[in-house]
Amino acid sequence: MLMTVLDGSIVTVAMPAIQDDLGFTPTGLSWVVNAYLIAFGSLLLLAGRLGDLIGRKRMFLAGTGVFTGASLLAGVAASPAVLIAARFLQGVGSAMAAAVSLGILITLFTEPRERAKAIAIFSFTGAAGASIGQVLGGVLTEALTWNWIFFINLPIGIAALLVALPALPGDRGLGLKAGADALGALLVTSGLTLGIYTVVKIEEYGATSAHTLGLGSLALALLAGFVVRQAKTANPLMPLRIFRSRSVTGANVVQMLMIAALFSFQVLVALYLQNVLGYGAAKTGLAMLPAAVVIGAVSLGVSARLNARFGERNVLLAGLVLLVGVLGLLTRLPDQAAQVNYFTDLLPVMLLAAGFGLALPALTSLGMSGAKSEDAGLASGLFNTTQQIGMAVGVAVLSTLAASRTESLTEAGRSASEALTGGFHLAFGVGAGLIVAAFAVAFTVLRAPRR
Repeated sequence: MLMTVLDGSIVTVAMPAIQDDLGFTPTGLSWVVNAYLIAFGSLLLLAGRLGDLIGRKRMFLAGTGVFTGASLLAGVAASPAVLIAARFLQGVGSAMAAAVSLGILITLFTEPRERAKAIAIFSFTGAAGASIGQVLGGVLTEALTWNWIFFINLPIGIAALLVALPALPGDRGLGLKAGADALGALLVTSGLTLGIYTVVKIEEYGATSAHTLGLGSLALALLAGFVVRQAKTANPLMPLRIFRSRSVTGANVVQMLMIAALFSFQVLVALYLQNVLGYGAAKTGLAMLPAAVVIGAVSLGVSARLNARFGERNVLLAGLVLLVGVLGLLTRLPDQAAQVNYFTDLLPVMLLAAGFGLALPALTSLGMSGAKSEDAGLASGLFNTTQQIGMAVGVAVLSTLAASRTESLTEAGRSASEALTGGFHLAFGVGAGLIVAAFAVAFTVLRAPRR
């Protein structure tokens, strides 16, 4: 999990170096991220259900192997086409492994307190991996070359395979006959692929363009066809009974809103540090390191105990309140580097990121609590899918709003730093609104599971 999440963020700070070395065009460079995101997000649901059918251990091992091999290919890539293909394969491997990870934990740890600890560690690796990736990406790129942001995956992947082989219990799965819906698999995979592609290209084509509206409508039609198919077929790929659980449905909606909002923290803060304050890649990563540290400390140190004592719903609500504070403070960032004091303007924001360390483990527990053991892989894949959709929506909506606001301020005669900061302020404000919406859904829909 650390490896796959880290790989989603480690690339961001190395993008300029990759562009210079391989000769990417500005438009083509975005596909270093988009190829991974599209493959990862569109295959999670299918991979999760296939894990239930053929065995989660098999799916996990195969996915880790594909990801590790694709990392080697990405590291030695000498052309844009090879790197984009390798990134797509990394997304395929990530989907296969990540889709069943939560399902494996849920079936291995059945005692509530032990399960809470396991989910806390799992959530920590996901939350901290994104922040660590930015630090590690900057350090590796400046100290060595961009190639090492991919080579670093090789020892991690090999170690994961060597440990997983003896440690994970074998499971035969339900068998393909229990859910071998080929048409459903085609509909959901093509619908998600097209939908995520449409979302990530909104910034290029515009939200109301024929490209966006046409492909978006087609994606929705494919997904609607998938839902109708699942309601009628005898062996559905995704049994719709899973959505009868308020905890499963509510937790996935809350997660989508929260992850979309926190894109503005993870990515736009890094852009603010580099483009407004003039930080380098390594300094940017180090400036954001306190957030990773505090998220890790909260996830591993106190989240399981707080969940056990106060209940996951209450801990989630408290975490969301802290996250509203994070994005609210970001809307007040100065627009001149000379006016910024890291310890008063930025460090409090990093420390309040503890809210993510509270929210994610609680949300994960709630999202998996309503799934039956035979649907654990499906629930895991669904939870990871909404995470990726939230990320894609956050990238498309918030970056587009920021860019549009920056352009309008530039045309009004504002300086470059003022225009950039104004765009970031708008995105942070919208992100805070999304967190408020997540709080409202969590408060009204989610209920504490029976103990």
